[in-house]
Formats: sequence, structure tokens, C-alpha cells
Amino acid sequence: MNDLEKYFRQNNKRLIYKFPHYFDIYDRHFNHYRNKEVVILEIGVSQGGSLQMWKEYFGEKSRIFGIDVDPRCKNLEEENIKIFIGSQSDKNFLREVKTQIPPIDILIDDGGHTMLQQIVSFEELFDSIKEDGIYLCEDLQTSYWENYGGGYKRKGSFIEYSKNFIDFLNAYHSKQRSLRVNGFTKSVDSIHYYDSIIVIEKKKREKPFYAEKTGNVSFTTEYPESPTKRKLYLMKYNFIHAINLILRFLGIKYSLRIGGIFWKK
Repeated sequence: MNDLEKYFRQNNKRLIYKFPHYFDIYDRHFNHYRNKEVVILEIGVSQGGSLQMWKEYFGEKSRIFGIDVDPRCKNLEEENIKIFIGSQSDKNFLREVKTQIPPIDILIDDGGHTMLQQIVSFEELFDSIKEDGIYLCEDLQTSYWENYGGGYKRKGSFIEYSKNFIDFLNAYHSKQRSLRVNGFTKSVDSIHYYDSIIVIEKKKREKPFYAEKTGNVSFTTEYPESPTKRKLYLMKYNFIHAINLILRFLGIKYSLRIGGIFWKK
């Protein structure tokens, strides 16, 4: 049992409401920030218990900020904890918050859990996270609940929205105009999906190099050395490549390959 779960189990302060499996996820991604000058922003203050938990976990050097729509939450402020009152789906409000806080190390979205709230918060706040920071959105089960705007494969759900992140992460390798390198591609190192949670770890990235080789060759895998055979091979390769472009355009699942022969660029 990690320190976060111990705090939760022994909590006699303000109310905390969390799924038990969240604590291992938090600790896995947050542990190396402990006892450092870290800036935390949590959307969704509720009864204030989780803000106190973060303060205890990250230590006295931490600065904790919260956002909630309920004005009563303002009374839950204490040393190193500041709370802003407003809606996470209000773009102007979020932009104002950004002017009043330092760059963010860890952002935790535990707010209203509707699709609009989660998407707006991500779009407005993600760039305010430091280049080595973390974005975590929890309670993604609502992406499957109709009352929150969700549903399996439903367009506009946060889960469906976040699936685009996978393509953005790999956009350096795309050869199609429909997938280009963007700010997400250049600033994100990894994406982690858990039950009801997504964690995005940021890191500045340049265009990757192609794979390198080391070690000794076990057997020849090059394309034919004979000029005639090489010409035939290239004709076959170009034909198959053209067919695959057509299949891709038509959205057909399968592609053709030159069986058993490694293509060297």
C-alpha cells in the first residue's frame, strides 16, 4: 500500500471520494515529484479532501491550486492551497486562471466529467503544463454514460476524442496529409490508458531518427543482387505500393506485401 492509499484509509480530515485502484496510478506517475517545488492544479475540489491529500503527499514545497464551480469551496483554502471559483467549461475563466498561476507540473481533471468539460479543459490548459509535466484525467467511465454525453463509440465522447492523441503521438511517421505533426506530437513522450484514467506525460521531442543497426548479420535479407532480378523486384514492389495506396484511400483493411523479402530503403 503506497502513501496515498495509506492517507486515504486513515483520513480523518475532509472527505475524499476516489476509486481504490487510482492510488497506484497516482503514485506511479507522481512519485518523483515529491518534496520538490511542484505546482499542482486539480479541477474539482468537492469537499477539499484531495487537495489536502496532495499537500501531504507532495510536501511543504508544493503549491496546490483547485478549481470548482461551487463558491463554498473558496472557504476550503489554507496554507499552500488556493481555490478558483468558476466553470471548467468556461474558456474565458480558464484563461484567467492561467494568468494567476505558475506553469503547471501536474494537472488532474476530476471535475464534472461531462464530455464538454473534459475537452474544453484539455484544450485550454494542456499548453500550460510544463514541458516535462503530466496531464491526468480521471473518471473516464463517463465516456460510456449517456447522461454525461458519452456512449460506446459515440462521437464527441472524451474517449473518442483522446484516441486522436495516439495518432498525434506517431505523426512523425505519417505520410498522409490528413495526419501532420502538431504541438502534441512535439511535446508528448507517452500516453497511458488505465481503467477510467488517461495519463499524458510531456517531454520535448524532435523528429526521431530511423532505426539503427548493431551486431553481426546472421543471414542475408537484402533484395536480389542480380540487376535483372533487382529490376523485377522493384517493378513488383512499385506495383504493390500503388495497390496499397489505392487500398488505403478506399479504407480497405488489408494490404499486400512482398512475401518473405525485406525491403531496404
